[in-house]
Amino acid sequence: MSAFDELMAFQRDTCALAQVSGRLHWDMETTMPKGAAAQRGAEVAAIEGVLHARRTAPEIGEWLDKAEAPDAAGAAQLREIRRDWDRNRKVPAALARAIAQITSEAHGVWAAARADENVAAFLPMLEKIVALKREEGQALAAGGDVYDAMVADYEPGMTGGEIATLFDAMRPRQVALRAAVLEKPAPKGVSGEFDDRLQMQLAGKLAETFGYDLHRGRVDKAVHPFSSGSGSDVRITTRTNPLDPFNCIYSTIHETGHAAYEQGIDAAYALTPLGQGVSMGVHESQSRIYENQLGRSRAFTGWLFGEMKGLFGDFGIADAEAFYGAVNRVHRGYIRTEADEVQYNLHIMLRFDLERALMSGDLQVGDLEAAWNDRFKADFGYAVDVPSNGCLQDVHWSAGLFGYFPTYSLGNVYAGCLYAALRKAVPGLDAQLAEGDTSGATGWLRENLQRHGGLYAPREVIERASGAAVSETALLDYLEAKFGALYGL
Repeated sequence: MSAFDELMAFQRDTCALAQVSGRLHWDMETTMPKGAAAQRGAEVAAIEGVLHARRTAPEIGEWLDKAEAPDAAGAAQLREIRRDWDRNRKVPAALARAIAQITSEAHGVWAAARADENVAAFLPMLEKIVALKREEGQALAAGGDVYDAMVADYEPGMTGGEIATLFDAMRPRQVALRAAVLEKPAPKGVSGEFDDRLQMQLAGKLAETFGYDLHRGRVDKAVHPFSSGSGSDVRITTRTNPLDPFNCIYSTIHETGHAAYEQGIDAAYALTPLGQGVSMGVHESQSRIYENQLGRSRAFTGWLFGEMKGLFGDFGIADAEAFYGAVNRVHRGYIRTEADEVQYNLHIMLRFDLERALMSGDLQVGDLEAAWNDRFKADFGYAVDVPSNGCLQDVHWSAGLFGYFPTYSLGNVYAGCLYAALRKAVPGLDAQLAEGDTSGATGWLRENLQRHGGLYAPREVIERASGAAVSETALLDYLEAKFGALYGL
């Protein structure tokens, strides 16, 4: 075997073990008994130790020095393997295991604290996580900015400063649009109770409608919806609320976007660095365009209205146009995952600033709840009522995912670029969506973006697909046009 072949064989085993680790996390959030949390923490830490040893193995360096890429894809494999190897060698094995164990144990603590509305019950665990993640960030940054090192784990090539500049550019138009919309009467929302079983039935149908292959996946319930896995085993979760069916519907479509990306990657890349989404920003571009530009469009909601009438009967909405208004209703709310398109990015900007301050040491964990509540009141104009609507609402910090949150808004920006190109490439898009047919849109995304996996750098794959430089302008233009028409601005 050549050095390249030996390296790739070693890498495939490492990727396979990483998938096993991911399955442990999926089980932890879906079906694992509550009493198993401590043991699961030990299990996750053990496999993390094995993975860290493989990811930092000196043989990788020897192979990289000798390997000759057979083609462009091979060169990209070597690029990604070297980046991963350089990154992991900076983190001590004991620290990697400690982070894996504490974040595994923290999930149950966070979920219980959230259910009990008890921030104090979670803060000691969060203190430990923040301390360990700061230590990891310092090791990765090697004297540079700690938060930049964390962002690089989710969006290679991006820095906290660049994100701050982007958000500064976005905020004025977003705030102005929100102010104009909120001065207008809000469309009527849905009413009544929506059976949990029927919601999950609709969730399964929607996932398939958006191209999710249930022969290689499944739909389950979790406290916080997520997608897990790659290749031939990609699983999604959603959640239900008897008074709010949109929670389930759009969580499902969102996670289907993530899963479709993973399922759509060229099978030749399976269990290699190219066999997964290239970054979380690009991943979020898929989930957000599925959820919003497609799933909340006037055309698709017309079809969805008929599906909901068939399942739930009368739910207080007269016709498809009124239903489109209900789906896109801009309203007061606390929860990021339930936020309308106009206000969603403002939720992300809040989290970005807070977690950046936590990592720099400018904000202490003990002051997080007050800082969150003060910032929310300043940004949204009303006070947080309970912690599950405030700093306990998201799973990310309990999982140690610092640097992840800004990728949601990066995904929105990328989605804006992709949607502008998609509309030009698929002129019959609205007619297809009105029939519940998403294949024109999802097929275009699969061909132009998803199949490439990690072949191209994040910004490059967006620009290749959209044919234009990445800019927030397309997203903001889309939002102003859509909501300007909907609210008569």
